[in-house]
Amino acid sequence: MTALSLGIAVALGVVAAVGAVSVPVAIRSTVVGWGMALAGVAGVVAGVAAMSGGSFSVVLPGLLPLFGVMFTVDALSGLFIAVIGGVSVAAGVYGISYAHNGVQARPVQAALPLFVVAMLLVAAAGSVGTFLMCWELMALTSLLLVLAEHRRRPEVAQAGRWYAVMTHLGFAAVLSGLMVFAAHAPDDSFAALRAAGVSPGVAGVVFGVTLVGFASKAGILPLHAWLPRAHPEAPSHVSALMSAAMVTLGVYGMVRVGFDLLGGGERWWWLLVLALGAVSAVYGILQAAMSTDLKRLLGQSTTENMGLVLVGVGAAGLFASSGNRVLAGLALAAALLHVINHAVFKTLLFLAAGSVLQATHSRDLDALGGLRPQMPVTTAAFGLGALAASALPPGTAFVSEWLLLQALIHGLPASGVAAAIAMPVAVAAVALTAGLAVATFVKAFGIGFLAKPRSAAAAHAQESPPSMLAGMALAGGACVVLALLPNVVLLGVATASGIAVGAGDPAVSGAVSLRLVGVTGALSPLMLALALVAGVVVVVGILRFVAVRRARREARLWDCGGGPMSARMEYTATSFAEPLQRVFDDVVQPETDVDVSHHEESRYLVQAVEYRRRVPDRIERRLYEPILAVVSAWGRVGRRLATGSVHRYLGYGFYTVCAALILLAVTR
Repeated sequence: MTALSLGIAVALGVVAAVGAVSVPVAIRSTVVGWGMALAGVAGVVAGVAAMSGGSFSVVLPGLLPLFGVMFTVDALSGLFIAVIGGVSVAAGVYGISYAHNGVQARPVQAALPLFVVAMLLVAAAGSVGTFLMCWELMALTSLLLVLAEHRRRPEVAQAGRWYAVMTHLGFAAVLSGLMVFAAHAPDDSFAALRAAGVSPGVAGVVFGVTLVGFASKAGILPLHAWLPRAHPEAPSHVSALMSAAMVTLGVYGMVRVGFDLLGGGERWWWLLVLALGAVSAVYGILQAAMSTDLKRLLGQSTTENMGLVLVGVGAAGLFASSGNRVLAGLALAAALLHVINHAVFKTLLFLAAGSVLQATHSRDLDALGGLRPQMPVTTAAFGLGALAASALPPGTAFVSEWLLLQALIHGLPASGVAAAIAMPVAVAAVALTAGLAVATFVKAFGIGFLAKPRSAAAAHAQESPPSMLAGMALAGGACVVLALLPNVVLLGVATASGIAVGAGDPAVSGAVSLRLVGVTGALSPLMLALALVAGVVVVVGILRFVAVRRARREARLWDCGGGPMSARMEYTATSFAEPLQRVFDDVVQPETDVDVSHHEESRYLVQAVEYRRRVPDRIERRLYEPILAVVSAWGRVGRRLATGSVHRYLGYGFYTVCAALILLAVTR
């Protein structure tokens, strides 16, 4: 069942790509959208079957001349295949109408289903060669999609350059680490790598180098610079695929290499992973809280959520290194559950943001507002996604983040000295992140949708076409199911986490799943949600009763000179985040500029005051800007070597050959 469903998904994706270059433009997006959606459904079926025990392995030695192709699917890869497939269903349906916004070109439409196929095959790869080939195909197709609108907006080209450089540097790191690993094994299959038994030094090098590449793909600090640039500039359903599905493959790579192929490794590996995750979570949500660009805010939120996932992965590694396999399975299950939850609510948020962008042609929260009357379905969808991302009950992220906190807290007595120091810090980071996430999404939803309109485009916005609403409805329905009935996925998540940490025997896997069911059962998300809904209904009823009573009173004769409230009297996204900015001023280091212009008649009369605030990425300023300055200087020096003289170029070649011959003679 798993092999058949995965084969159907790949075949449907390829057929959709062929259709994109052969059918007329009038039906191109429909063919591609339904092809993606059906491929996603097949991917979900394959993933669920794999998590239910339907593992398989297939070798195709003649497909590629050097190393052939090998695919192996187990419960761990099945979980990520199901996530990719689910996101593809919603994005495919949504893209049928969204593609009419200028992204109907054949290369873009053909790259969409190929991107989905590449992601599915990355999770299904069973050898180093196959994994690297599919990883590079994923990188190339996603780069084409990021550049889809480069002719209309110049900033897209800059985002594409950042993404191209960062993703290929990450690929080089993954390639180097896996090649070192494969050199110590009989062949490059994952089964041979597991049995290789490399030394601790080699294992540390492999894990450290591959961690750089996988962290870059997941948007983890300090390799996150591409993410808040590429995601806002890509088409919105592509942003959903990248942020909800592609970045999770960075987590998959860490878990596959660190736990499965290397067998767990040293404690310092996981302390490093946990530290990177905690810092990324806090820094990512801080940047999101300061942002006024709606899609950039969502991209920075992805860094936050992947950081939370890495906290769980790091904690699982620490527990596994101390021999506590059940607790390690619990921590990893919390991380993998958050992968699923993040994929669902981030898909919904990006699709809703794309609906806003299509209607208003703006991503600036300070220019939005007033969307609730004109776009009620989009407003409800974004509100549901904001609740899900805020880690508040009954939101989707609440269950997984609560489980993560439970794993960290229960691990304190049995984790040793190093973890006894790291765990409280991780708990504090998770708690701080949850609080900042609430403020961030209250700002995004309240200012962007519920406030008064601040532009003519926002005031006259219109609701999106039916297929876009259907895509949001699919993602929203999944959010509700995972928030109220998380047990539907816990068994598969527990099985995948048990296999990863080496606790795959029935007794231990059962203990992990029972522990998870026990924790969530104690929380009773469904009953908690019903209680909260009842409370909200009561509060709304009381407020409505008070408002009606006040409306019946005699009109007031004065209003303190205020008059009806206007958009200028309400909070903007910038002013809403200003108190947080003051608290974390030393961390974000904002740049503020105030320009005061006066009337020509008198300098005492102020004509206008213009306030500008920019919150630059501090890591980019301290790390990337010096590196880019050095590279730029190197390029300017290199131009002096290109004088146009053929004789000089021949001399360069001659001296290079002589140096190579001397080096070979000395090293023989």
